[in-house]
Amino acid sequence: MDIPEKPESGQTRLVLDRPREDVLLVGLRGNWRIADEPIPVDAIIREFESDPRIRILAFDTGELGEWDSSLLTFLIKVIDTGVRRGLEADRTGLPEGVGRLLSLASAVPEATDARRQEAKQPFLTRVGTQAISLAAAVGQMMEFLGEAAIAFFQLVRGRARLRRVDLMTLIQDCGADALPIVSLISVLVGLILAFVGAVQLRMFGAQIYVADLVGLGMAREMGAMMTAVIMAGRTGAAFAAQLGTMQVNEEIDALQTLGVSPMEFLVLPRMLALVLMMPFLCLYADLMGILGGGIVGVGMLGLSPLEYYHETVQAVGLMDFGAGLIKGAVFGVLIALSGCLRGMQCGRSSAAVGLATTSAVVTGIVAIVVSDAILTVIYDRLGI
Repeated sequence: MDIPEKPESGQTRLVLDRPREDVLLVGLRGNWRIADEPIPVDAIIREFESDPRIRILAFDTGELGEWDSSLLTFLIKVIDTGVRRGLEADRTGLPEGVGRLLSLASAVPEATDARRQEAKQPFLTRVGTQAISLAAAVGQMMEFLGEAAIAFFQLVRGRARLRRVDLMTLIQDCGADALPIVSLISVLVGLILAFVGAVQLRMFGAQIYVADLVGLGMAREMGAMMTAVIMAGRTGAAFAAQLGTMQVNEEIDALQTLGVSPMEFLVLPRMLALVLMMPFLCLYADLMGILGGGIVGVGMLGLSPLEYYHETVQAVGLMDFGAGLIKGAVFGVLIALSGCLRGMQCGRSSAAVGLATTSAVVTGIVAIVVSDAILTVIYDRLGI
């Protein structure tokens, strides 16, 4: 019996024969490659069920061409199905390589209850597992915050063990080395704000107020927000990768063995560096954004540089810059905590370092957005 299961392939065929009444001979013809659509085992199962006299399942590969793992997958399904129905599998007709691979695949049997447990896990069990995981994550976060507070208290008392050269290096990395990307993004944000405002304000001949829009937008919100997002992706991820790599290399374990607190020696300098640099970066971003808005105002809206300057000075006060700088400092704390927390929680593999880095960026950005919303509400209540 020739069954054209896949006529479009042109070569792959499945042929069933009955040399004896108790033997079902499965003939494999042509090429069996993973690029082709797999042939289902339904025809063989129907043959089992149609004749209960079949006791032996044999194979004929005399016309078998090229083959790969798709043939092994097919044979495993056929043999497992036949064995479950009480048939004996005769592998003597298979190629020697296929026989060895089948023996290797069946050398360590799969745990019979592994998939069933995963598939049949009740809803309440899944909810409980997620709740326990969430509680554990919150507990680890609170423990980290407590240790960070203790390390900071030790610093205030002058007993923290950190190297000044490490702190200065981190300050340079968090501050001066970040200026190019902060400059580029801030100028572009100022340009975008100016363009958005000019579309409407020019209709009323009020293009001079583009300076107000850009100045207030950068000083109160966008300067701190964009700088924080940049630093979360740049510095927060770097903190997580550095500390995660030290976890993989067991360097943090070595510090603990020597009696050196990783919180004071590794985490505290990074937090101090970022918290100290963030307000300066935010102020620099504000000025770069105002400069970007000035480029649009002077170059496209016909304003003179002096007019744009005076309008910006009248619209933006020190309180507006102060509100943005406070946000920047808060964002710096959150980015540093997120990066160091995920780095310290990193596992012992290179893949874990990648996950810790990704998690640090996600955690940092979420914390930035949530805290920004909270601070905006507080500012509104205080009339700032």
